[in-house]
Amino acid sequence: MLQIDNLVFSYHKKKAPIFEGINLTIHPGSVYGLLGKNGIGKSTLLYMMSGLMFPHKGHITLDGVEVRRRRPETLEKIFLVPEEFDLPAISVDAYVRRNSVFYPCFDREQFDRYLTDFELEPVKNLAKTSMGQKKKYLVSFALATNTPLLLMDEPTNGMDIPSKSQFRKVIASGMTEQKSIVISTHQVRDLENMIDRIDILDGGRLLLDSDTTTITSRLRFVKGAGEDDIEGALYSVSTIAGYSAILPNPTGEESPLDIEMLFNYAIENPTEIERLFANPVK
Repeated sequence: MLQIDNLVFSYHKKKAPIFEGINLTIHPGSVYGLLGKNGIGKSTLLYMMSGLMFPHKGHITLDGVEVRRRRPETLEKIFLVPEEFDLPAISVDAYVRRNSVFYPCFDREQFDRYLTDFELEPVKNLAKTSMGQKKKYLVSFALATNTPLLLMDEPTNGMDIPSKSQFRKVIASGMTEQKSIVISTHQVRDLENMIDRIDILDGGRLLLDSDTTTITSRLRFVKGAGEDDIEGALYSVSTIAGYSAILPNPTGEESPLDIEMLFNYAIENPTEIERLFANPVK
């Protein structure tokens, strides 16, 4: 379990902190969607979770050990897929041999299966592959490490539409009760139907930290509705097919979660969203 307590961080002393008192617990067995506008600090938070950057105040611990200490027994439990990276000019087999030794739970059979799922070949030179292919090779390796904590920063950037569908399937097949996966993205529709918990960063704080079941028990999402059907809506947008809206859900009626609409509602109405989710469901 990863625990973030009272996290404070700023790139410049004379500017407002990027994070100001963030508290967050990452539990095993869940896929987290870390959302926020560009430049809000999503990547910075992932780098801090992985021990590559350090907070000015507060603590980040994995299984009770400070991540910033970068102990080998801690780092072998974490894998970060950054948004931008290069792969070396070596073969897939050589890459696996050189890097898998740092992850005691690495499974080569799983890795080969993920390559097949992504329709990838064991190429001789990873550096010559496209950015989308590099992402798929690294995601395959990351999942095969079987680290308890897997962090992904904009993992679908550079992937075409079929690859994004494959990505969702691969994530689902690689998920276990022992793993926690945190996916940072501003392309919220890429996370549809694959995440268990949503965390929205805004203004140096966590605006929302809630599981999807709680969200849909408190809010009702409708699409293609008429004007009369959205009376009392908390948030609505007009579309060609009618209105898409978020309404209160006093009866707990089930509805499909629209992550993009939830994100826009939260960013435009931060005080209201904090009030709605201030108290956990009893």
